[in-house]
Amino acid sequence: MFLQKEKNGPGKNYTVSKIFIDTNILVYAIDNIDKIKNERARDVLKKIIEKHHPVISTQVINEFFVVATKKLKADPIIVKNIIHNYKNMEIVNTDLQLIEEAIDISVISQLSFWDSLIIAAAEKSNCEFVFSEDLNSGQNYRGVLLLNPLIKDF
Repeated sequence: MFLQKEKNGPGKNYTVSKIFIDTNILVYAIDNIDKIKNERARDVLKKIIEKHHPVISTQVINEFFVVATKKLKADPIIVKNIIHNYKNMEIVNTDLQLIEEAIDISVISQLSFWDSLIIAAAEKSNCEFVFSEDLNSGQNYRGVLLLNPLIKDF
């Protein structure tokens, strides 16, 4: 579903999917309380990084820092080091245009503003998928399919 073969000449070419990663997937990857979700989130991130094009936003980074340091009580310097490694992902900046798009999505689709901001960021970066536990898996908003990778293999 996510890795597609294209035949071009004698060799095989592959196209990869751009996948937007929501905060909860990143949080579960460092949260040792739920071992099953922790392992699953780590596996999901590994697959995305190895075989696809990972995308996050400044909103996701901000939320991750707050949840990791406040809820999980992780050391802020360790969390900063984890965040530093996100430089290898595409990062969508939250700007005024993105906020206005999120408001439109929120009004039209009856979603929370914060969820709409995730969708707007994924759309802006031309992602095919948003991986999140919080959004309705299987829903398609503005051409972006929402999936919960913690309950279904990809």
